Amino acid sequence: MGNTTKRQRVLLAAAGTAAIAAGLSVWAVLSSAGEKTGIEKSQKKEISIVVTSLGTSFPPGMDENHNPYLDYIERNTKLNINVILPPNESYHEKLNIVLSSTALPDMMYAVDDVWLSNKVQEHKLQPLDELIDQYGPDLKRKIPKEAWDQVTFNGMIYAVPSMNEVKGVELMYARKDWLDRLGLKPPRTLDEYYEVIRAFTFGDPDGNGVHDTIGLLLTEKLGRSAPFFGAFGTQLDSWLERDGKLVYSNTLPETKEALAFLRRLYEERLIDPEFPLNRTKTLEEKVASGKVGIFSAAWYDTRGPIDQNKQRDPKAEWIPLEYPTGPRGEKGTYSTSLVRGFSIVPAGSPNGADVIRLLNFIAGEGHSNLKLGFENEIWSMRDGKMVTNFPEHDKHKYRGIYSALVEVIEPELDKQRLDSLGEHFRLYENQKRVENNLIVNRFTGLPTPAMGKYMLKLSSMEEQFIKIVLGVASLDDFDQYVSRWRLEGGDEITREVNEWYRASLD
Repeated sequence: MGNTTKRQRVLLAAAGTAAIAAGLSVWAVLSSAGEKTGIEKSQKKEISIVVTSLGTSFPPGMDENHNPYLDYIERNTKLNINVILPPNESYHEKLNIVLSSTALPDMMYAVDDVWLSNKVQEHKLQPLDELIDQYGPDLKRKIPKEAWDQVTFNGMIYAVPSMNEVKGVELMYARKDWLDRLGLKPPRTLDEYYEVIRAFTFGDPDGNGVHDTIGLLLTEKLGRSAPFFGAFGTQLDSWLERDGKLVYSNTLPETKEALAFLRRLYEERLIDPEFPLNRTKTLEEKVASGKVGIFSAAWYDTRGPIDQNKQRDPKAEWIPLEYPTGPRGEKGTYSTSLVRGFSIVPAGSPNGADVIRLLNFIAGEGHSNLKLGFENEIWSMRDGKMVTNFPEHDKHKYRGIYSALVEVIEPELDKQRLDSLGEHFRLYENQKRVENNLIVNRFTGLPTPAMGKYMLKLSSMEEQFIKIVLGVASLDDFDQYVSRWRLEGGDEITREVNEWYRASLD
């Protein structure tokens, strides 16, 4: 979830609940599959929670309802917790189905703020102010006002926010051994990037005599392209300030310039031709294969596909690059939102107090163990430094489905954790490099009424950008996209966003 953009979250939100009867039967199966045995139920009060799987897997003999980290939570909260993991695909559609059922869970985790706003307006959620005041002292202490503001509607809190521990995601990485073999320096300007990407595509950088390398790797929906938009002073799906007003980045001429640059790369076969089909897993596999020379990495990819490539080929050497600087001296990448997700209590649940007690434990007393793992099993202190047991850490990464419910920011703990995973992975350094190059989304308010009405449809129109890069649509079709975006709700959203912006400056 850490590298999920608002656009991707909006696309996940469901427009409705067609085929609801079939969906309810799916919910019944999911719910019953998560239930504990009768003996376990009788010992503690039971609550049911719906959470995202984060694509996690469990060791043999364990699952989301049977593992030492859930046991730890249950033991300390005196709750029997029935965990339900809907499929990641169309996750918010599954949440809609659940909210329309008669067998409501006690808590649900969501990641889309427009979805949250719509459910508040539909009176599907329970206000939590009194429960937080009574049962959530650590929530109140560790979550800042700015995060609470993003879940407060008409003066009432309707969710417990989970915070983003990082402020941005993407930075450029390249094969230094390939640069050296071809006699090239690490690129800095956009023109230098173009020359390196061309050389990595056609210059046989791996020395096998075959043109089988990928100069630049992107993923579906123009994923991993942020630094190239940044070279033109823009990002996708952001609100940027221009002449004292906020404008939607997708409609800016700078975005058209960035699309033109990517279109040129694609025409010259410098971008992986399969990029519209590449999912994150595909990107990881291609980087690990040793056929990729340069790409916009997530800050944690050094411990993932980049490390896998180095294990397969010890001669592979990867280095972080300066962000590409464009024709006007601009560079950067997108900023993540302060809040990454929301834990909500459906209206009608009688167990809201127990949900807040659970979330308070995750944010407070249980935070360290759930985030780091158990001391002397996952990690230990040696000579004043945290040292991680990698096999055990990887075995129990599933604990993230619980800690993610209420992420709180503790910089020193996060630095210790990242360094313990291996300073040679540069995880902390990567985070700081990203943070120093952010093009900040200036709209941080609640979703406006017009966003709730129009954003799902407007987001689907972005398919036009893919067509422009592929050459299926002309570059001038960008102007038609802008006109249509404005007519079909964009102007109304822009007006509301700027009303918020003016008020925020007062």
